[in-house]
Amino acid sequence: MFVTREADYAIRCVLHMARQGGEVTSIGGICDAMLVPRSFVAKILQRLSRAGIVRSIRGVKGGFLLVKPAAEINLLEVIEAIQGKSAANICAIDRSACSLSGHCAIHPIWVKLRYMVEEELKKQTFDVLSKRGPL
Repeated sequence: MFVTREADYAIRCVLHMARQGGEVTSIGGICDAMLVPRSFVAKILQRLSRAGIVRSIRGVKGGFLLVKPAAEINLLEVIEAIQGKSAANICAIDRSACSLSGHCAIHPIWVKLRYMVEEELKKQTFDVLSKRGPL
């Protein structure tokens, strides 16, 4: 699995909001604290909002906050909200993408690796991650 730069920035955004303990945070606050370029943040937060991970608050004291507790948000759902499903090989996501999937000696390995990575990312929730180091 390859994590894009945009997905990495999304993880940082959610991590910052998890550390805010339910308080509204501004785009500027996220950019400053998590070293995320401002040019990415609005687009990222829009996608996280569509995925039901964050919501926006309008107004002078507006910004963004997590929709649910940080303990209920994991790395996999944030990554997939930004880049969709991913795996070491496309056949592990879509068997029809490769005509060899049904009889390929390697296909089961790609599927197993995808499952293992997804399971590990599901275990990593933002309440635990928020208690670790600065980024």
